[in-house]
Amino acid sequence: MRHKRILETEKAIAFVKESFEKSLSSKLSLVKVSSPLAVMENTGLNDDLNGVEVPVSFELGWLNGQRAVIVHSLAKWKRLRLKELEMKPGTGIWTDMRALRPDESYSPLHSIYVDQWDWEQSMKPQDRNLAFLKNTVKELYEGLKATEEAICSRYPDIHPILPENIYFIHAEMLLRRYPELTPRQREANITRIHGAVFIIGIGGKLSNGEVHDGRAPDYDDWSSANDDGFTGLNGDIVFWNPILGDAIEISSMGIRVDAKTLRKQLLINECKEKAGLPFHRMLLNDELPQSIGGGIGQSRVCMFMLRKKHIGEVQVSIWPENEKTLLREQGIFLL
Repeated sequence: MRHKRILETEKAIAFVKESFEKSLSSKLSLVKVSSPLAVMENTGLNDDLNGVEVPVSFELGWLNGQRAVIVHSLAKWKRLRLKELEMKPGTGIWTDMRALRPDESYSPLHSIYVDQWDWEQSMKPQDRNLAFLKNTVKELYEGLKATEEAICSRYPDIHPILPENIYFIHAEMLLRRYPELTPRQREANITRIHGAVFIIGIGGKLSNGEVHDGRAPDYDDWSSANDDGFTGLNGDIVFWNPILGDAIEISSMGIRVDAKTLRKQLLINECKEKAGLPFHRMLLNDELPQSIGGGIGQSRVCMFMLRKKHIGEVQVSIWPENEKTLLREQGIFLL
């Protein structure tokens, strides 16, 4: 019985991915491209996430001991690829990204193994505004809605729960609404009410002197003034997961920094030395296209769409033996 359940889950995972990949490509005019598992150290190409995570690294004997690192994500690599492929504004790329994040804390939502649809779209400089960001979020949300509809049609036991529209709120407004709560608690409260939320301005300091969540200074623009009177041209897509009774982040995305914003954010985060790295030099010299992009968690989308309780039900990773035993007793089987 267990092996049949796992096989059915594997088929369902494949269907979720196939369905959303078609929507993603169509909605944002994206072409699938190949991508690296590792990049050279000290190029500035790897995603520094919150700036404290340590990537897996290794020596390359045939390159005289130079080191490479397993990617955290491809936030910056994609922008370089847009340039190399000469993608025009309004078109872009997506890739089936695989990464390792060994510093991730264990939970039903977190794993050291990361799989994302990493995407990047070229844009015009005049599109550096909140309206363009929101429109792109709406396009992505429509793709996720279409995927849920396809799943519900194929599997009658699964019923649609995503709302008709995604709700937008700035992290500062969220703080003002729930000043006594932590950022995670604020996310849970607002998402429980609206079902699907885009939280704007992730990475910049709020009125209490804290950030809603950390964000590296060299890809998303979290410091520019926006049309709502706050700062930030980026954010997170968060869904309410009734199976877990909690909010689940589906995507981190945003308009990318230009040369001016990069200088500003490197200064704010006290890491001006990054300006000397190859990727950052290209950006500061205006050699890279303006772009918007992000990562959409494949396992998290599958977990949400298939109404699973644990991310290990939709991906193969490393889990504590005692946890696997406990989950089996609850009828939850990890891949």
